[in-house]
Amino acid sequence: MGKRFPVNHPHPMRTSPRTALVLTLSAAACAATLTAPAQAAPAPPAPALSWKPCTEGSGNSPGLECATLSVPMDYREPEGRKLDLAVSRLRSDRPSARRGTLLVIAGGPGTSGVDRLAAKGPTLRQRTGGSYDLVSIDPRGVGRSTKADCGLTADDREMTHLRSWPAPDGDIGGNVTRARRVAAACERNGGDLLRSFTTANEARDIDLFRQALGEEKLSAWGMSYGTYVGAVYAQKFPQRTDRWVLDSSADPDPSHVAHGWLTGMAAAAEDRFPDFAAYAADPARDAAHRVAERPEDVRPAFLALARQLDGAPREFARTEQEKRDGTPHFPLTGNRLRQGLQQALYSDGSFERLAALVVAARDTTGPLTVPDVLPGTPLTQDQAAVSIGVICNDVNWPRSVAAYARATAADRARHPLTAGMPANITPCAFWKGGATEKPTRVTDRGPSNILMVQNLRDPATPHRGGLKMRAALGDRARLVTVDSGGHGAYLAHGNACGDGLVTNFLTTGSRPERDVTCPAETG
Repeated sequence: MGKRFPVNHPHPMRTSPRTALVLTLSAAACAATLTAPAQAAPAPPAPALSWKPCTEGSGNSPGLECATLSVPMDYREPEGRKLDLAVSRLRSDRPSARRGTLLVIAGGPGTSGVDRLAAKGPTLRQRTGGSYDLVSIDPRGVGRSTKADCGLTADDREMTHLRSWPAPDGDIGGNVTRARRVAAACERNGGDLLRSFTTANEARDIDLFRQALGEEKLSAWGMSYGTYVGAVYAQKFPQRTDRWVLDSSADPDPSHVAHGWLTGMAAAAEDRFPDFAAYAADPARDAAHRVAERPEDVRPAFLALARQLDGAPREFARTEQEKRDGTPHFPLTGNRLRQGLQQALYSDGSFERLAALVVAARDTTGPLTVPDVLPGTPLTQDQAAVSIGVICNDVNWPRSVAAYARATAADRARHPLTAGMPANITPCAFWKGGATEKPTRVTDRGPSNILMVQNLRDPATPHRGGLKMRAALGDRARLVTVDSGGHGAYLAHGNACGDGLVTNFLTTGSRPERDVTCPAETG
């Protein structure tokens, strides 16, 4: 650790300003917090794993093995009710090079680790030269693991309703009613199982998985929300971490967890939008994808269309097959377009579809024949339960409806691209009992074995939030900033400098001596 990255690396790096990080934490802030009952209970015995070839869904990938991990629903009662968690493994294809096991931690909350390993595992194994057996886990409630159900209607699970977009005039009355209804349904139908969906329990489940694998330590690659899981694990079980990569982090301060992450998305969308504007005004675009003649005209064109759709939503054409199957279609409202923008900003690969939708919705009449940028079906019951449950169980959210109304109005004026949604009320404002335990405070106490990587223009986990994680970790971490847009940095956007630094760390253990910035790829 701590060695300078080889100077013959083909891509130059610029040192980030050290003044950007405040690495002095008080002794009180450095104390990790965990409720006594969860630590006082005896550790459950390591469960046995029976590995078999994966045969279901996207986990059915060549060489991928699946098993079921039994974990306590409540770690204060390790002999009580058990949950089944789906886990997967992709073994090293070079046993002589194998040095350990690397855990792939998916984002979310609500994303399948088994699916992510199936998608990223072969590339990761190739990049790391078979240095690891690669493993992952479907967290509680996700994928093939034991599920909970809030019993929500399809309408409440639709993306622009699950996310609290204000009415066209900014009123949040409908959002308040829906948030209260969803919280009550989750309390009524989710029970103790839903209340067990927390980041702290995911960290405990990971450590039980480590024991079941027979490993003294794990390496890890956590992405998005998975970085918070990884940071909490590294705080609770610091001596069980080997080489730890946090890709696209947010502020881990308990006062900013979840609620602060959501509010930060407003400025993050503003950071990222110029990348889409440059695409949508490129003279190389055909008429069906060119939104404006100049990049500076794309934003007002988008906002004008969203306002138009607020008053006059457009319908999508249905194919004959969709008519026969009864496939639902949601109309293109202003808020659906805004939500579509937020999703499209995650990857340059989504720009083409978003530009086509903007042009078609603005310049045509009748049913829209271009694809929507959002799924045509609501989130599943388990996806909704996990995404709501984890963020509401992890920390206490503000309760004042009037305060949400004021914050939403201010956010709409400041960041019209997201129209107040990030500051708006959620079911967590009405969550009975609040947080299930005192949240973990991430500190600079622990091994210096963490490498962070962060895009400069990330629409979901903005760079400024990554700096907060970096400050909390102190000398435990180094930060690689990539001059790129989109969500997710490693093996995501083809930046050879950023990818090379992370791969080098995973294969050799060597980190840069100080925080560095990788320039944008050109050509």
